[in-house]
Amino acid sequence: MEGAIHNLHRVLEKHGFKDEVEKMKECENYVSKLDKIEDIMLLEAKARKIYYSIFEKITGWEFGERSIQPPQNPLNAMISFGNALMYSNILKEIYHTPLHPTISYLHEPSERRFSLSLDIAEIFKPVFVDRLIFRLIQLNMIKQENFLKELNFAYLNEEGRRIFIKEFDNLLEETILHRNLKRKIKYRNLIRLELFKLIKHLLDEKEYNPLKIWW
Repeated sequence: MEGAIHNLHRVLEKHGFKDEVEKMKECENYVSKLDKIEDIMLLEAKARKIYYSIFEKITGWEFGERSIQPPQNPLNAMISFGNALMYSNILKEIYHTPLHPTISYLHEPSERRFSLSLDIAEIFKPVFVDRLIFRLIQLNMIKQENFLKELNFAYLNEEGRRIFIKEFDNLLEETILHRNLKRKIKYRNLIRLELFKLIKHLLDEKEYNPLKIWW
């Protein structure tokens, strides 16, 4: 969660929201003082409330607050769709490791859901999903007409989903110079690297430190 909150405030830093960033840094620094999952999740909820409070300012689209079942407006619909893509891609990477996808550490483990992918996604959603949403809206690649809107809910239409998936896949193939490995790697590979860090931690080889984005 420390890594997740760090990555959230890094997204805000790019847009110049200094007051909100400082509040989120306080949340990040406080994570290490907590030892109960319930308290950590409450802190995460506080950080995300601060984070989501500026989505309308960044995008110019109505947001209000986070709504999931169903998403109540197009911005919420994009977040939910992007998060679903994130979960599925992380699950694919988990299957390339010895990790069990239903054994998690933050979200409650369950045989009926792949809760480990939910854990890992907390780190990557700001990087892959939120930044992409801002880009798609700011470049006018997805517009309000790309949504099916009914009373109290909204979903991406077929064309909107096609655009989002295409750009999400393109993002996974982009490369970044990894500051520890000293070489370029694909964004997709950041996920598998994170999983192997968790494996090393479980094997008592190296203490786990989450990915904290620097770019």
